[in-house]
Amino acid sequence: MSSEIHWITTPLTDDLLRGALETERTEHGLLPHRLPARARAQCADGQLAMAESQPSGVRLVFRTRATAVELDTLPTKRDYVGAPPRPDGLYDLVVDGRLVGQGTVTAGHVLTVDMAAGTFERRPGRPGTLRFTDLPEGVKKVEIWLPHNETTELVALRTDAPVEPVGAPDRRVWLHHGSSISHGSDGASPTRIWPAHAAGLGGVELINLGLGGSALLDPFVARVLRDTPADLISVKIGINLVNTDLMRLRAFGPAVHGFLDTVREGHPDTPLLVVSPILCPMHEDTPGPTAPDMRGLEKGVLRFVPMGDPAEVPGGKLTLRVVREELARIVGERAVDDPELHHLDGRELYGERDVEEYPLPDQLHPDAATHRLMGERFAAAAFGEGGPFG
Repeated sequence: MSSEIHWITTPLTDDLLRGALETERTEHGLLPHRLPARARAQCADGQLAMAESQPSGVRLVFRTRATAVELDTLPTKRDYVGAPPRPDGLYDLVVDGRLVGQGTVTAGHVLTVDMAAGTFERRPGRPGTLRFTDLPEGVKKVEIWLPHNETTELVALRTDAPVEPVGAPDRRVWLHHGSSISHGSDGASPTRIWPAHAAGLGGVELINLGLGGSALLDPFVARVLRDTPADLISVKIGINLVNTDLMRLRAFGPAVHGFLDTVREGHPDTPLLVVSPILCPMHEDTPGPTAPDMRGLEKGVLRFVPMGDPAEVPGGKLTLRVVREELARIVGERAVDDPELHHLDGRELYGERDVEEYPLPDQLHPDAATHRLMGERFAAAAFGEGGPFG
C-alpha cells in the first residue's frame, strides 16, 4: 500500500522537464506546451491547440536513489464518434537510457470528437496516479516520457528518496517539426514513435514539434524553430498541406522559401534537413482534401479517403508527388549557397517497397511496426556516416 512507503513530494518545476518549450500553471498543476503562448495566440484552430498541448517527446528527467515513483496527472483522452475506443495513453519509464516500465492513467477529462460534424465536446474528469516500484538501487537518471497523444497536466511527483534536476543536456539537441506522423500517430508508446526512436539511435536530445494535422508552413511555427536553441534541425513538409487542401502550387514554393528563410535567421549554419512526405498511395496523384470514410465509420472502422480530383492538378492543386518534386527543386537550388541545407526523400523512410508488408491501417498513418522501421531508417540516413547529422 502507498502508506508503507515514506513519500517525498517534489515540486513540479520547469527544470525537471525536457522537450517542452513552455509550461502553464493551471488550477491542477503544470501543463507542458510545445508551442509558446506568443505562437498559440496567432492561431485559434482547435486542432492545433489540441496537438501542441499533447506532450509528444516531453519527459520528466531527474536524478535520484529512489526505488519507487508516483506521478499524479490529469490527462485528456480523445473519443471519436463512431470509431472504436482509443487505448489509454502510455507513460514510458526509462532508467539510465533503458526502457524498464510502462503504465497508464485511466482517469481524466474526455474530449469527444465528431469528425463528421467537425465538433468537440469536453467532459471533465479527475486526476489519476501512475506508480512505478522496484526501480534499481543506487543513483540513476530517471525519465518519465508522457503520453505523446494525451494532453497531460502534471499534478504531483512523489518518490521514496530525494530527486534533483539533471541539468542541461550533455549531447546534441535535435529539433524536429512535422505532421501527425512525426507527432506519433499510431506509434506504440512515447519512446517508440519514429522521431524518439531515431533520437535514441542517434544519441541526441529530441525536441519534437510534430503537430498532428498542423504542419502547414505557418509563419509562427517557423519563428519558434528560429528561436529555439538546437544543434540539428529537420522539417517534414507536405502531407498536411494536401490533407487540408490549404494552398496551390503558386503559393507553396514561396511559402517553403519563407519558412526556411525564417529558420535560417536564427540558425544560419545549423544542419537543416528538409524531409518530403512518406508514401501515401491515396494522395500520390490525387489531391486533397482528406476526409474520414463515413461508410467505414458506420461499421466502426476509422480510415480516410481522398476527396480531390486528379484533373485539377494541372491547375495547381497539390499532390504528394508534386510536393516532393518541388521540395527537391527548392532545396537543390538553395543548397548552392547553403551547404548545411539537405534533402531527404520521405519514401526512403517508407516507400513503394513497404506497402505490402507494412500497409497503412487507416490509409494515412503508419502503425507501430512502421514507426520503428522509419526511426531506424531515419537514424541511418541522417545520423549515419556521411549523413547530414553524422
